[in-house]
Amino acid sequence: MKTLFLLLSLVMSMSMSVAAQSQKSIRSEIRPDGNTKAQNYAEIKFDTLRCNLGIFPESDPVRKHSFTFTNTGTAPLIINQAFASCGCTVPSFTKDPIKPGEKGSIDITYNGKGLVPGRFSKTITVRSNAKNRIVRLVIEGEMTE
Repeated sequence: MKTLFLLLSLVMSMSMSVAAQSQKSIRSEIRPDGNTKAQNYAEIKFDTLRCNLGIFPESDPVRKHSFTFTNTGTAPLIINQAFASCGCTVPSFTKDPIKPGEKGSIDITYNGKGLVPGRFSKTITVRSNAKNRIVRLVIEGEMTE
């Protein structure tokens, strides 16, 4: 009986502690001026999400494209990661924070050397601290013999 009472007391005190902490975190999100922390955020807006590299010969297999974007939010934008669905596509991006209202770019290099000619579509996933955390870009084209 003592063990049951002790166990019940322990469970109740833990649940009260969790409830108190969640209340504290909700209150800490509201600033004295009445604004919430969520109003200060970065947002990434690309000029376009898709690029057609066109038709090109296998003898000249390297194609490049630059996806430009703007930070339309109110906080600095940081690109954490950009990766492609295939090793033939290599993205590079600015590591420095992009201030609100400023532009940046994700530069893509596609190299079809050693690949079978034909139509292709590759996805580049961009992860950032923006409100829209994950954005997917697409390049497509056709390599001929």
